[in-house]
Amino acid sequence: MATRTQVKNRADHKWGMVIDLDRCTGCQACVIACQSENNIPLNDQSAFLDGRAIEWIRVERYWEGDYPDIKARFLPVLCQHCDNAPCESVCPVYATYHNSEGLNVQVYNRCVGTRFCGNNCPYHARLFNYWEPVWPEDLRNQLNPDVTVRTRGIMEKCTFCIQRIRRSTRGGKQVEDQAFNPACVQACPTDAMTFGNLNNPDSRVSQKWEDERAYRVLEALGTNPSVKYLKQVDAHA
Repeated sequence: MATRTQVKNRADHKWGMVIDLDRCTGCQACVIACQSENNIPLNDQSAFLDGRAIEWIRVERYWEGDYPDIKARFLPVLCQHCDNAPCESVCPVYATYHNSEGLNVQVYNRCVGTRFCGNNCPYHARLFNYWEPVWPEDLRNQLNPDVTVRTRGIMEKCTFCIQRIRRSTRGGKQVEDQAFNPACVQACPTDAMTFGNLNNPDSRVSQKWEDERAYRVLEALGTNPSVKYLKQVDAHA
């Protein structure tokens, strides 16, 4: 049983992320790292064509301007871990809830697959597992033993790699800044993503959180996401 001190220490953490769009190149290294770390099923062409591919993080691409003066814009989108999450209130079996560390948690063995949460998510960050996951024989040994392999018929989404969070906060200890990162942050080659404890004013993520370029996606909805983006800066001659 956790002691009172351990519970208090866990409550001292408020996990959040800042993504600098000026650094993002759209390489999708974060997508591949997330797939590998979290035992996400392989997506074939038919899954994408049917709109049933599973990606906990996706990189949206936008085009700006007219040819030949055209620019590509990239926007990594994942679960925003909203403090006022619209997905939580509609779950009839309490399979998704907000914990004391600011995470929007998904309890897989409680989920009955109503998809109410997915319909209520304005960021389209929740996905329904239509098929039993299958991996080729030579890829089965790469599955992460720290992550549950989800079965058919449930909702799943980004967890901020909660297995890494739990490993680092085991015993109720306070985590040093940058002691660990989710797979997407660790894999980003341009250091575009920053993760950490927003309750620590000296953390990298807290300092970037207050940047003048920072904004939240669909902020007018009042969902209060735990993810902020830094606006891309255009150089003018």
